[in-house]
Amino acid sequence: MSDRNENGMISAPQPEAAEAGFEILRAGGNAVDAAIATAFVQGVVDPLMCGIAGFGSMAIYDPNTGKHEYIDFHAPAPGAATDDMWADLVEGEARDGYGFVLKGRVNDIGYQSICVPASLRAYATAHERHGSMPWADLLARAIKWARDGWAVRPHVNYFWSDPAAMGRVATADRIAFTPASKALYCREDGTPKRVGDRVENPDLAATLSIIAEQGADAFYTGEIAQKIVADMQANGGLLSAEDLAGYQARIEEPVISKYRDFTITTNQPPGGGLMLSQMLNILEHFDLAALGHNSAEYVRVVAEAMKYATVDKDQGIGDPEFIDVPAERILSREYAAELAERIKRGEKADVPRFDPAAQCKDTTQISIVDSDGVCVSMTHSLGMPSGVVTDGLGFMYNGCMGVFDPRPNQPGSIAPGKARFSSIVPSIIFRNDKPYIVIGAPGATQIAMGVLQAILNVTDFDCTMQEAVSLPRFSSTSNAIDVMNRIPYFVTDALAEQGYEIIRSPRSYGIAWVHGIRITDDGMDGGADPGSDGMVLS
Repeated sequence: MSDRNENGMISAPQPEAAEAGFEILRAGGNAVDAAIATAFVQGVVDPLMCGIAGFGSMAIYDPNTGKHEYIDFHAPAPGAATDDMWADLVEGEARDGYGFVLKGRVNDIGYQSICVPASLRAYATAHERHGSMPWADLLARAIKWARDGWAVRPHVNYFWSDPAAMGRVATADRIAFTPASKALYCREDGTPKRVGDRVENPDLAATLSIIAEQGADAFYTGEIAQKIVADMQANGGLLSAEDLAGYQARIEEPVISKYRDFTITTNQPPGGGLMLSQMLNILEHFDLAALGHNSAEYVRVVAEAMKYATVDKDQGIGDPEFIDVPAERILSREYAAELAERIKRGEKADVPRFDPAAQCKDTTQISIVDSDGVCVSMTHSLGMPSGVVTDGLGFMYNGCMGVFDPRPNQPGSIAPGKARFSSIVPSIIFRNDKPYIVIGAPGATQIAMGVLQAILNVTDFDCTMQEAVSLPRFSSTSNAIDVMNRIPYFVTDALAEQGYEIIRSPRSYGIAWVHGIRITDDGMDGGADPGSDGMVLS
């Protein structure tokens, strides 16, 4: 590895978090230490995107030992949940397939929207299995940011001010849902804080200090758990002491597939790894470079691959502990070839929705390679944040009940202890048996689509990582094609002439916020999606 990256490299959407992780690398910590420290800071300075009460997936590869594993921490439904508890409240399904709209929005905001918090247990598990620095050292920078305060950044302001979309609750309403949250993140007039406004969170600093001293058990069985349970019981929440005490992260082998001369490694269901692998299997049958990057034909071909993968996801990908996921069929090379032939014939995949617009973006990403070549990609999230902050604790809970299917007997139906599908795909791509790309993104149902395009930009169009994450993107998780405003009109006009519905965003960036690192013989180059506030440090 080149000495120009002698400390390793980190890419993350928040500069405060990227710096915290990089300081750990400079202090001699490994990539896992740095990822944990970064994640804790992200929960402070991007508090509706992620936090200790969230969920996610972490890829870890150590070339020195050959160990390659995923720590998957998808938040399960509480034990009090039942498959038919909301069956009579269904109003429709979000157009992008990310959740259902219910009367009263009980699944989307408030105490009943909360699944079992998973992130903190996963951080602790990662530290126990791979960490090299003292646990308390990994929380120090997050405690300082919470105690001393931080300034609202442009991307945070954009997200907090985002209006309701696809039937979901607006972020501003989530921020103001509980008095504790409103006091933290709103101005005196009740509107969200804006760029430059300060956020100080002494309650979260105190909570993190307890965790630094006592470990994650304080949250799951100790004094923090007691406060959580009391709040849930007082406000009709589903989460119980038994749910907290019983939660453990899963240790999984990666999903492994081939794309041209590359080996793709990604996460198991209920994560989005099968979707990513399937799309690449389909696209291997096309000379994408010859089509021209983001030409009308390129967009059509890739969008159809996205649609076919979405259909298979909707019909069969979920928590493998509860349903039989047809992974062999989804990853079949023969099946991919069949779908590719349909695309070549001009057939259009149909993506049904229960009742049929902007994406949900309550997620964040960390990509790290340390000086010893250890690679970590972690995507973690609150899902759609619940809006609930327990008085005195300072963190917001996930809102993961919102993405379960409220109809019984479906792949994504509610069940106690079951985790719902998530598009998160922290991935490591290998070339010649060596790590080549470490990548992931926030962006809800659009995550796999954004990561897919960034991978193609490197593998098929020879982009640097910064170029790869900066090029304009599109997505198709319904029968429409969503495009960012930098996709030219002459491209979308040609697609419209073929009968495609085009939904153009006024924004220049979006369809996930991809962050990654490319490892070459000359060293590493990193990319931070310009649609975020992120940065790369090395």
